Amino acid sequence: MSRTEIFESVDEAVRGIEDGSTVLVGGFGFAGMPFDLVDGLIRQGAKDLTIVSNNAGNGDVGLAALLKAGRVRKVICSFPRQSDSHVFDGLYRAGKIELEVVPQGNLAERMRAAGAGIGAFYCPTGAGTPLAEGKETRTIDGRVHVLEYPIKGDVALISAHRADTMGNLVYRKTARNFGPVMAAAATTTIVQVSGVVPAGDIDPETVITPGIYVDRVVPVEQRHYTVQGAR
Repeated sequence: MSRTEIFESVDEAVRGIEDGSTVLVGGFGFAGMPFDLVDGLIRQGAKDLTIVSNNAGNGDVGLAALLKAGRVRKVICSFPRQSDSHVFDGLYRAGKIELEVVPQGNLAERMRAAGAGIGAFYCPTGAGTPLAEGKETRTIDGRVHVLEYPIKGDVALISAHRADTMGNLVYRKTARNFGPVMAAAATTTIVQVSGVVPAGDIDPETVITPGIYVDRVVPVEQRHYTVQGAR
């Protein structure tokens, strides 16, 4: 029996997200960004959020729109700045948002550790740099490693290509990015998809995220964005 709920609207799918939540947001730039769910979160009104994502928003859409709305207290990401990160840049320079920079591999592994129930792990990435300041270190096989802790989410917002009614997901090419690890690392996983098919229509051998990790699914009309972020 599936625990996954299928919703007809984005606003229904994002209901109940609380102020102060840690929200894992999939996407690598525009690839795999759950634009509709983020827009729904803006309308929903939750504030004082900690956002975990690969970057801190592009242009004026998606995460950038959430930041611009003043809903985010802290961003944990790998690449906070790029050519079109003007929303984040302005907020950070004004002291209105906190930032924790995490190397990209560490970011993925810390979320994977949360989903796998791993208490902590040692990793050489970042050793000897400001990113390791204040963290426990240990020399393993002659190389300094840094102790890293899991990143757990209260909610994950991710985008997949297709789901079945049991919540099993498949992604489209690089739009997969952080989706699978975020789905496993969150208490509540909400997924936007381009379509929902009957259980059994997705070959079990091609399922990437099993439905056991998925709580809510909502089908949305696929949207396309230019490099500048215009619709």
